[in-house]
Amino acid sequence: MQKFRDVLSVNPIFARPGESEAVHKNKLPKKSMLPETAYQIVHDESMLDGNARLNLATFVSTWMDERADKLYAEAYDKNAIDKDEYPQTAAIETYCWQILADLWNAPNPANSIGCSTTGSSEACMLGGLALKRRWQEKRRTEGKSVDRPNLIMSSAVQVCWEKFCNYFDVEPRYVPISLEHKVLDGHGLEQYIDENTIGVVAILGVTYTGMYEPVHKIAEALDAIEKKTGYDIMIHVDGASGGMIAPFIQPNFVWDFRLPRVASINTSGHKYGLVYPGLGWIIWRSVDLLPESLIFKVSYLGGEMPTFALNFSRPGAQILLQYWAFLRYGYDGYKAVQASTMSVAQFLASEIEKIGPFELWNDATDIPVFAWMLKPDDKRNWTLYDLSDRLRMKGWQIPAYPMPVDLTNITVQRIVVRNGLSMDLAGRLIDDIHAQVKHLDATNVKLPIIPNDAFRH
Repeated sequence: MQKFRDVLSVNPIFARPGESEAVHKNKLPKKSMLPETAYQIVHDESMLDGNARLNLATFVSTWMDERADKLYAEAYDKNAIDKDEYPQTAAIETYCWQILADLWNAPNPANSIGCSTTGSSEACMLGGLALKRRWQEKRRTEGKSVDRPNLIMSSAVQVCWEKFCNYFDVEPRYVPISLEHKVLDGHGLEQYIDENTIGVVAILGVTYTGMYEPVHKIAEALDAIEKKTGYDIMIHVDGASGGMIAPFIQPNFVWDFRLPRVASINTSGHKYGLVYPGLGWIIWRSVDLLPESLIFKVSYLGGEMPTFALNFSRPGAQILLQYWAFLRYGYDGYKAVQASTMSVAQFLASEIEKIGPFELWNDATDIPVFAWMLKPDDKRNWTLYDLSDRLRMKGWQIPAYPMPVDLTNITVQRIVVRNGLSMDLAGRLIDDIHAQVKHLDATNVKLPIIPNDAFRH
C-alpha cells in the first residue's frame, strides 16, 4: 500500500503517448514531461484543498478583481529587492508607504520612513528590532548594560512576536488577559516594566477574537509610568488587520501616530489591504526612530541601495497590486468595502447569538472578526470542535481553539469576514450552523447512567 502512496499515477485520459504511466512523488523524475501533463497532475493534486472563499479561518485575501489578476501576471518576474533594475517598482513601493503614513496621521509623512515586507510577521520583526536597537544605543551612551532587554505584550499576542523574542534574544513579558480585561488595556502595566523594557506591543485586532487593544489607554498608562519612574517607553502597533480597517470605519478612534508614543505601525497588505498573499508594510513616524545602524547599503546588480529586511529577493508584483488597490478604491472605496464586510460580520454575530447554546465573546464592532463560546451553563453533549468538524463537511472552515494562558479552559470559535463573503453566503452559513447544531443535538444525546447492579438480573 505504501508504494502506491509514494507514486503519482499519470492517468491515460490526459497522458500523452510515450510518457511514463507513473512518477515518484518525492524524487526528481529522470525524464521530462509535457507541460500539459505536469499541469494536470499538479492541478488534480491540489483539488483536495478547501474552497478559499469558504475559508473563514484566514485573514488573508482570497479574491481580487480580474484587472488585478492581469497586472499580477504581468509582474510575476519582478524582484522587489532589485531596485536598480526595477526602479519604478521601487518608486511605487515608496508611494505606498507614504500613503499609509498619511492615512495613519504621521505628523510629517515626508519625514516618515517605511518599507514593504513579505507580510506582517516580517514587519513585526523589523519593528521589534528597531525598538531593541534604539534601546541598546541609548543604554550604551549612558554606559549601562544591554544584556537583558524585554518586550511587553498581551498573552493573546500573535505567534510572530514570540518568534521575535526567541530569535533575537528578548525576554517576552506577557500581560494575561481575563474576563475582566479581555485585551491589553494598560491595567497593571507598571508591574511588567523596568529599565530594560524596549517597548510595548499594542494589537489592533487580536488574532484570537478580532478585538482592538485601546492604544490610547496603553499610552496613558505609559505616561503615568514615565512620570513615576522616568522610563520613556514607546509603542509598536501591530495593525496587521485593524490598520486597514480603523482609518475607514472608526476614523475618530485614536490609535495611530496621533499618539506621540506610537513609534511604528505595521499592517498586512494581503489582509484588509485587499491584496493577494505575500505583502506587509511597516512605517516609522519619523526617520530618527529607525536606527541608521539597521540599514544596509548594498551594491547589487549595478546600483547601491539601502535595505532593511529579513528577506532579500522576493516578489515585486504584490507591491504593484497594492498601488492598484489604492488607486482603484481610494478612501471612499476602501470605506465601502470595509463597511460591507463589517455589516456581514455583525449580521453573522447577531444571528449566531440567537442560536441557543452560544454566547458571543465579542460582536464584530472592531474588525469584521468575532468569536463565540458555548454558554457556561449549557449541558449539551458536544463541543465547538464537533461543530467545526460538521461545518467542514459542508465546506466551511471555521476553527475552534482554546483561549490563551489563564483562560485555556474556554474554547471559542471564530469567523473572519473578508471581501467576497456576501450577505447571501452568510445567510447560507447561518442555515448550515442551525442544521449542524440540530444534528449534533440529535446524535449526541447524553444517555442516562445505569447502575451496574441492573446488569445482574
